Amino acid sequence: MSPYARRRATNTVVLALSVAATAFGLIWLAFIFWTLLRNGIGAITLDLFVQTTPPPGSAGGLRNAIYGSVVMTLVATLVGSPIGILAGTFLAEYGRSNPIASAVRFINDILLSAPSIIIGMFVYQVMVARMGHFSAWAGAMALAMVVRTTEDMLNLVPGSLREAAFALGTPKWKVIVMVTYRAALQGMLTGVLLAVARISGETAPLLFTALNNQFWSTNMNAPMANLPYVIYQFALSPYKDWQSLAWGGALLITVAILVLNITARLLANLKSFAK
Repeated sequence: MSPYARRRATNTVVLALSVAATAFGLIWLAFIFWTLLRNGIGAITLDLFVQTTPPPGSAGGLRNAIYGSVVMTLVATLVGSPIGILAGTFLAEYGRSNPIASAVRFINDILLSAPSIIIGMFVYQVMVARMGHFSAWAGAMALAMVVRTTEDMLNLVPGSLREAAFALGTPKWKVIVMVTYRAALQGMLTGVLLAVARISGETAPLLFTALNNQFWSTNMNAPMANLPYVIYQFALSPYKDWQSLAWGGALLITVAILVLNITARLLANLKSFAK
């Protein structure tokens, strides 16, 4: 066999193995989604959105849990996104040879690989234990911790764009805002959407912070219902009506995260977005 034929045969075998491995993973994902759809579609009714979580043996919905998840995710995004963007800007634009930036980057890498329950325990110690009670504010703070995407996107901006702006006498802050941010905006927004999709389904941090509330509540300074915790609680219960609501909530949050991920991917592939 010639070297060319041998390389083609090797490429074919490796490609076939790669496709088979991908198909194997997709089959299980499709099976999980089908199970979720089969068990949860029956619970997706109007009552799911207009009624609060019920006691065992009675009808109800997940209105308070949906509201709690939306509010805490929104607060976490509003708090975490500006901090993450500014921290990423410092790391990418001002901290290329700064020892403090290197330390921040190293600690951030550690936090990104740490289990989310560690974040929940940290916020519990810092906020919940000092306040003396669980609260939605603590839950939102636990969901708000993320930075690195902004730095990665800004590092992808060609240095020639910055140099051209500097050659015109533009101040550094204006170069960052008017040139670098504009060139990296697409990737930064994609990162924010992916971060929202990630924190929307986090359960562990909320176990130590927001906990749960069976009743409708808009008080951010008190325990608040949220979809991940309610799904966890209802799925483990022996009551069929609670289990049905857990399937419905799981399907709802899965579809929401799927939509956010698809939106982020479409946004990342939209070439004309920055024009």
